[in-house]
Amino acid sequence: MIDASIAQLRQDYRMHNLLEQDAPQNPFTLFTTWFDNAQAAQIKEPNAMQLCTIGLQNTPQIRTVLLKSYNQNNGFIFFTNYQSNKSKELDANANASILFAWLDVERQVRITATATKILEQDSIDYFKSRPRTSQLGAWASQQSSVLQSRKELEDAFVFFDKKFENTEIPKPENWGGWALKPKSIEFWQGRTSRLHDRLLYTLNNDETWSIVRLAP
Repeated sequence: MIDASIAQLRQDYRMHNLLEQDAPQNPFTLFTTWFDNAQAAQIKEPNAMQLCTIGLQNTPQIRTVLLKSYNQNNGFIFFTNYQSNKSKELDANANASILFAWLDVERQVRITATATKILEQDSIDYFKSRPRTSQLGAWASQQSSVLQSRKELEDAFVFFDKKFENTEIPKPENWGGWALKPKSIEFWQGRTSRLHDRLLYTLNNDETWSIVRLAP
């Protein structure tokens, strides 16, 4: 049965448009503009992205991670425990997709990508820039492993806090960054009457991008 109270939830999008003549040839240029717009709109954690991987049982797995850097050469970079479920899944199947949903500005960006681990030194450099509590958290949490209680996690945090007291905290060997290099990037702009704008960029063999409009 349809729940009418949910089915009637809707917005009519009117803030922006996305036309071919305004779309740059390089999607990273447009992504930067939209990302800057999301920050200017004071969206909470505009770098939050939904990461979808192929699970070890061949089922899709999705969660939210935080974008920490991006560029045309490497793609979109995030950091995690290399023993986490998401890392094991990317090790087994490098195909992934990510989604940025900036609903306050009526936009989303959907990306298909291939994942590779970033250079160890780059992971070390980023780890050093993190707050001390976040560094300790990386040591305390064996991500995706089963815990007997919350106390087990908190005790591990206290243990490493004492272990690294008055000393620089090194990066754990099993922690680092993943780079998601895009194969396609779709920009979705909400429009009135559900006639949304969708422009799809697809990477060509010569590293140029093709652009097509998709029906909403």
